[in-house]
Amino acid sequence: MALFELAVVAVIILVLLAKGIRVINQWEQAIVLTMGRYSRTLPPGFNLIIPIFQRSITIDLRIRTLDIPKQEVMTRDNVPVNVNAVVYFKVIRPEDAVIKIQDYTYALSQYAQTALRDVVGNVSLDEVLSDREKIAGQIREIVDKETDEWGIDVTAIKIQDIELPMDMKRAMAREAEAEREKRATIIISKGEVQASVNLAQAAKTMGTTPGALHLRTLQTISDISSDPSSKIIILTPVEILEAFKAFTDKKK
Repeated sequence: MALFELAVVAVIILVLLAKGIRVINQWEQAIVLTMGRYSRTLPPGFNLIIPIFQRSITIDLRIRTLDIPKQEVMTRDNVPVNVNAVVYFKVIRPEDAVIKIQDYTYALSQYAQTALRDVVGNVSLDEVLSDREKIAGQIREIVDKETDEWGIDVTAIKIQDIELPMDMKRAMAREAEAEREKRATIIISKGEVQASVNLAQAAKTMGTTPGALHLRTLQTISDISSDPSSKIIILTPVEILEAFKAFTDKKK
C-alpha cells in the first residue's frame, strides 16, 4: 500500500507540475496573479507557476488593428459627412492593460470614435478633404494620451473613407467641371493671342520681302495637292493681272 500511495502522490505532483508549465511565445508576455493579486510578469520562453494558487493571463504584444465604424459627423461649416478610420496600437504594459481596464480593445474603440467626432466636427469640409494626415494625427494624439494610462501605445490612426452627401458630390463635380472649362478657355485665348502675334509678324515679313507671298502660295498648293479629294485654287498675284491688263490694252 505504501508504494501505491507514493505512486499516487507522485502522479498528483506531476499533474500539478504539468499544469504549472507556461510556454510564452516571443511576441507575448503573461501576467501572474497570486491569489487574485498581481505578482509578476512572465517573459517569453519556459516558465513555471504554482497551480491552484496562481494563474496567468497571456497578452499579445504585436501591433494590432482596430476599425473605427463609420461615424456621421457635422463639420464646422455644417456639412454632414460619414468618416471611418483604422487604429494601429499595441500593448506595452500587460499588467496595466489587464488590471486597469476591463476590455482595452472595446474601450479604445469607443474613445477613438469620440475623438474622431470631436476633431472632424471642429474643422471645415475643405480641411477634412485636404488635410487627412493632419486630422488623423490630432486624433492619434488625443487617443494615445488617454490610453497611455491603460498600458496601450497608439502607433497610428489612418482615415480611410470620407463619404459626402449626394447633392454635395454633384455640386463639387459641377465646380470642378467649371474650373476645367475656365482653364481650357484661358489656354485657348492665350494660344489665339500668340497665334495672332505670329501671323502679324509673318504678314509683315512677307510684305517686305519680294516674292515671299508667291512662294507661300506655291507651298500651300504643294501641301494640299497630296490629298486627291482636295480642290486646288490657284491664286494669281495682283501684279501679274495688272501687267496682263496693260498688255491687252496696248494691243488694242
